[in-house]
Order: sequence, then C-alpha cells, then structure tokens
Amino acid sequence: MDIRDRTFLVTGGASGLGGATTVALVERGARVVVADLAGEAPDGAVLAVTDVTSEEQVAAAVETAVGLGRFSGVVNCAGVAAPTKVLSSTGVHSLEKFARTVEINLVGTFNVTRLAADALSGEEPGPDGERGVIINTASGAAFDGQIGQTAYAASKAGVAGMTLPLARELASHGIRAVTIAPGLFGTPMVADSLSADVQAALGAQVPFPSRLGDPAEFASLALHIVENRMLNGEVIRLDGSLRMAPK
Repeated sequence: MDIRDRTFLVTGGASGLGGATTVALVERGARVVVADLAGEAPDGAVLAVTDVTSEEQVAAAVETAVGLGRFSGVVNCAGVAAPTKVLSSTGVHSLEKFARTVEINLVGTFNVTRLAADALSGEEPGPDGERGVIINTASGAAFDGQIGQTAYAASKAGVAGMTLPLARELASHGIRAVTIAPGLFGTPMVADSLSADVQAALGAQVPFPSRLGDPAEFASLALHIVENRMLNGEVIRLDGSLRMAPK
C-alpha cells in the first residue's frame, strides 16, 4: 500500500511508540488522526480525544479519519503497564487493577480494531483487493512475562492471539492484520516507571544492539508493514533477540 495521501488512525499517537509512528506517517505524506486521552498531536496530525474502551469515542475518532478521505489503516499503540505481584507484602493483586489492564490493552485494542475494520470494509479496494491494514501492539511480555507482569502479559498475549484469527476473517474484506511485539523501548511509559540506571541495565541485557529500542525503529517497522501486502497474520518480535529473565 502506498502511504502518501492516505489516512491512518493511531491510538496512543501523542507520544511514545504511537507518537513516533504518527510522525513517520506524516513525513511520508499521510494524514493521521491521533486517538489519545491527553497530549498534543504531532505537527500535521489531528487530535481526537479518545478512550479506547469507549465505543462512542472510538467511533467518533474513526468517523473523523473516514471524513479525511482514503481511510487505510490503524496502528494500535494505546496501552498501560501496572507491574504488580499476585502475592506481595502489601497483599493480593487487586482484581480491579487486573481488569483495568486487560480492559485497556486487550479490550481497547479489539474495540478499535472492530470499528476500524467496519469502516475499512467500505473503502475502495486497491491492488490485490486491499482495503486496509490493522497493526496492533503486543509485547515481548506476551511470551516472556516477568514476575509482577501477570496482568500485562495476559493482556498482551491476548493481543498476539487475536492476530491470526483476525487476518483469516478479514482477508475476505481485503484487510490485513499484523501485530508488533516490541521488547524494551525508550518510551515515556518506561521512563516514568524505571530509573535511568535501571533502563541502562535493562538495555545492556539486549543481545544486539545492547540498548533500549528507539521508538523510530518501531515506526519504521509499522510503515514497512503498511507497504508490504504479503505481511499478514503475523506477530513480529522487535526486541534485539531479548528473552526476558524471570525478574
């Protein structure tokens, strides 16, 4: 799919992985609707204040994207991380915290996916009958979840698990579904929860390159997925071959 002069919806697109993806899409000549709870849309993009768990707000964001013309895809980057042990000195894991993590990371991703797919199915098909692409974000934690990541790992494993069924079902509509599973990246979420020393130590654990990932590298892969129609139904690990230890 050619990126120029097409419209994309990016959730969590005001910062982090979503922000880098928004910037990369705009630089390639796309129109972008940023669906985020807060923040500002990068230059050249349009902000639609959106809670991904809200059917009404996501529908409005999708409608905004469709209204800009040639709606062609969504990149789901909105998510939360709330490291919590099931059993700790402070007590048992809160069911509310577990449910909130799954609600945002998994249910929210599906909410955006289903409404975007409905809109994309009405677009004019291009080469190979393609109408659009849905890129979701899982995590290395979906496969190598650490101690304290039960809720987060469960939610991201769900995102990974949706990928192939989505791709198989949406194939008849000319819509692809691909998931990126990033490892350790230098994002505001990581910066807010880990000290600089801890971040450096984690980056040193990555076999190669031995550092945290740059959000621009995530964005580069997202753009390649958009352009490469043969990429479909796959979960792609983007982690420098990192396999996380238990803790």
